Amino acid sequence: MKRFALIGNPNCGKTTLFNALTGATAYVGNWPGVTVEQRKGTYKKKNIGEAEIIDLPGIYSLSPYTPEEVISRNFILDENPDLVINVIDATNLERNLYMTTQVLEMDVPVVIALNMMDAVSKQGVEIDVEKLSKELGVPVVPISALRNRGIEDLMKKALEVCETPRKGCSVIFGDEGKAIQKAQEVYEKAGVKNSLFHAIKALEGDELEEKTNGDVYLDARKESGLTEDDEFEVKSADLRYQYITAHYSPVRSGVPMEAKEKLSISDKIDKVLTNRWAGLPIFLAVILIVFALTFSEDLFFLRRGGVFFEHSSFEGTLFEGMIWTATEIDPDTGKYIAGGINSPGVILANFVNSFNGVGDLPAGYTGWGGIARSIEQLFAEVWHSPEWLVGLVNAIFADGFFAVIGFLPQIVVLFLFFSILEDSGYMARVAFIFDRIFRGVGLSGRAFIPMLMGYGCGVPAMINTRTLNTDKERIKTIRVISFFTCGAKATMLSAVAGVMASHFKINAVAISYFFYIFSIVLAVAAVVLMHWTTQREKVPPFVMELPSYHAPRFKSLMIHVWDKSKHYIKKAATIIILAAIVIWFGTHFSWSWQFVDPEVVGYPTTILGGISAFISPLFAPMGFGIQLGADYAWAYSLASVTGLVAKEIVPETLEVIGGMSGGTFDTFVVQSGITTGGFMAFIMFNMTTIPCFASVGTAKGELPKGKFKWTILFWLCTSYVLGILTFLIVDYVWTLAIFIPAIIGVYVGAYFYNKKKTLQEQAAE
Repeated sequence: MKRFALIGNPNCGKTTLFNALTGATAYVGNWPGVTVEQRKGTYKKKNIGEAEIIDLPGIYSLSPYTPEEVISRNFILDENPDLVINVIDATNLERNLYMTTQVLEMDVPVVIALNMMDAVSKQGVEIDVEKLSKELGVPVVPISALRNRGIEDLMKKALEVCETPRKGCSVIFGDEGKAIQKAQEVYEKAGVKNSLFHAIKALEGDELEEKTNGDVYLDARKESGLTEDDEFEVKSADLRYQYITAHYSPVRSGVPMEAKEKLSISDKIDKVLTNRWAGLPIFLAVILIVFALTFSEDLFFLRRGGVFFEHSSFEGTLFEGMIWTATEIDPDTGKYIAGGINSPGVILANFVNSFNGVGDLPAGYTGWGGIARSIEQLFAEVWHSPEWLVGLVNAIFADGFFAVIGFLPQIVVLFLFFSILEDSGYMARVAFIFDRIFRGVGLSGRAFIPMLMGYGCGVPAMINTRTLNTDKERIKTIRVISFFTCGAKATMLSAVAGVMASHFKINAVAISYFFYIFSIVLAVAAVVLMHWTTQREKVPPFVMELPSYHAPRFKSLMIHVWDKSKHYIKKAATIIILAAIVIWFGTHFSWSWQFVDPEVVGYPTTILGGISAFISPLFAPMGFGIQLGADYAWAYSLASVTGLVAKEIVPETLEVIGGMSGGTFDTFVVQSGITTGGFMAFIMFNMTTIPCFASVGTAKGELPKGKFKWTILFWLCTSYVLGILTFLIVDYVWTLAIFIPAIIGVYVGAYFYNKKKTLQEQAAE
């Protein structure tokens, strides 16, 4: 089978083309670096042919400034693909063609996929494809990957061209061209493949080239006649753009270039959304709206604003509790009124929970039964199973799988909204906005890209740090990614938010919004402290293209939401069920391996109860330790430990324990007598401590040697200190008078330490 490599600039539509060719379900993001490693798929079409497609990272050049560029460059040079499909954004022709001039220097067949031709037509621009093909010396095929146009023509041409070998050619002429020719002869004599490409890189002083072909590299530079002061890299870049302007730009006609000065719709939107002063408040408002639509039981605070809804026709039905909340009777009319309209997330959650019997339903509702309850009754009443088996089944289904599935609807809604923000191009603007903030504290805006991915899952977010320029930048970013509210933590939040609202009288939207925004604040604060102390370095540069705004594709949204949901369901069906079984087993067997009733003998006498009770004093400073008493302290300790496997298990652990005594997660929290500060500290600790095992394993693989153990210590210490501060500040507000000066003192000390070190380094230079 033929192998074709896809290469192109970020946001050129390369990943969309990959999906169209292979039918892969890879998600299309709108920021650079979303594809960190090569992805493979197979194109197979009757009457056309088949080929393996390799999707390389989106890059701007083939110079080894970032890991992405190294991956793409080495694949073409070392893996010898049969053909390279260079995807070009036709709306940004000159900029995209810069890398094309580098690709054409390699000895590999090339076909140009001129993408986004539909957008070019809307702009009133025409591109002479035949003329461009003649100038480039390779076939050019106009396509629209988004609209699935021209794809078959592209593959027909690719399968035809790949059969004919091709020698590289350069657009650099004059004295520099002669120097290249001399250097190329040295490489050819040494038998190095792709001699032209390597020769040019040698003259540019390419570090990777020097490392790969050391002796030949030095001989080529010597034979070329260039000196160290010639700055060949700068000259070659300038000559490439001169050639592009002179030979490739004329293929475009239509709207005069002067018209480009007129602001596009995207530019006008960016005037507001990326404004220096308005950008951040708008981002915070957007996130607040997302959470209101996901978690609110009084959408947009209509009830608080005095807006009520009459719905007597829904009295005693499922819809009474699904769409409206806090139903009551109007004393004047005697009709039912709704205390507020639920958000789409809550409505969907109520609908799903009505099937499995999890959650609160209207008092008069007698419709669909509960699946979990039916399974339990089957074992207990029909099969007359022993008590221990009924309890185990109940732990697996009622308190395990179905309880976790009850959180899925709101997670799906949350993923959907974030996917819309990403696919529309807004998240790229968020990275731009935060670059202004991060640049002043030791990170470039590029680092915020994997942090944003941390809202989905910490594993790909940490892998994505490979796109960062320095080890210290990667260390800082990986450490703070664990603070962001990933999908698993969102599950935990959706569970605890209900308890906060019902028992502690704290708005569910407010608590969810707080932890999402706090994760950003905490990340910035931690980066500042590391940048001034243990991870000091100069801020690396950051260049990123802002894609045009566009309506999200329904297919891409559904693919993303399905991938996230599928991942969550797999966890619910494997890790979480396994955890529920372990928790049930550990709390129903004593150290002598005898089955016991924990309600009779007491939980501390059981295996897990005893272990958790032993470590519970560690959590006392955070308000959920031994001060809650032996019957409850062990449970919070156990939940904090099991959360290291997967954060969804934190509420699940308390759900299982609550179910043992005939209650739920909510009732267990109420009965435990935990204070508002203690419960907030419990959430804070589990939201910021060591992430799940999968993320820990990823961090170990991505961190430089010797930094993993310090990162684990960093996570533990940070979460422990934050837990203590949360407990004391919430329950004892006066402690702010102590903690605020102490925190300021720490940062002032770090600032002067950094300043002193900087002066010493400058003096040494």
